[in-house]
Amino acid sequence: MIFSAGLGTRFKPWTDKHPKPLALVNGKTLLQRNIEYLQQYGIKDVIVNVHHFAEQVEDAIVENDGWSSDLLVSDERDELLDTGGGLLKAKDLFNPGERFITCNVDILTNLDISKLLAFHEKNKALISFGVTDRKTSRYLLFDESSRLCGWRNTKTGEEKISIPLSLTVEGLGVRFEKAYSCVVVFEYDIFRLMEENNFTGKFSLIDVYLKLAAEHRIMGYDHTGDKWVDVGKPESVAVAESLFL
Repeated sequence: MIFSAGLGTRFKPWTDKHPKPLALVNGKTLLQRNIEYLQQYGIKDVIVNVHHFAEQVEDAIVENDGWSSDLLVSDERDELLDTGGGLLKAKDLFNPGERFITCNVDILTNLDISKLLAFHEKNKALISFGVTDRKTSRYLLFDESSRLCGWRNTKTGEEKISIPLSLTVEGLGVRFEKAYSCVVVFEYDIFRLMEENNFTGKFSLIDVYLKLAAEHRIMGYDHTGDKWVDVGKPESVAVAESLFL
């Protein structure tokens, strides 16, 4: 699933008349680039959620014949649901029982999905996602085994702790700050767990991770050194174009 429904408020003035998924980087839309990224790993069945200028996204999908992938649309025209709510709404579009991957349309990266999957299987995780040593204000916190144990906002000092230090590997009292890369592997059981934990409506996947981390293995795969760009603002297009030809 490619999360594509956001308003793109940071990307104005483009998003006053267009959806961010159709913003261009070296002549290709962000949506096309993410579809082709997934195709590199044999992933051609893709769900795309839509909200802001939804018709433009749908028209682009039809005009380009899905860029040679089989695309299904999850319609969020009535209400924008954030990443967690958007995923849960799309539940019926997934193949029951099958592992799946999500990414964000405004993130471009060359993270090796096959290595992420191998890491996920080795750790017998419920969820595994890419992380790097990139500087940010909001970090996910991991123990020595790369298991998620919390979240920290370095600007406000706020913390959300899922696993106390005393329960981390070897109890060494160390937490490692990593930045979230937005490429995620999920076991299908995530849908049952979201429903059992009363997640409804609009909510973030980060909240889901922090809620489930104490009882389930949620792992961070460090791919520091790979290309990664948040194409969230117009000025970031030039950065993206220098890295993704």
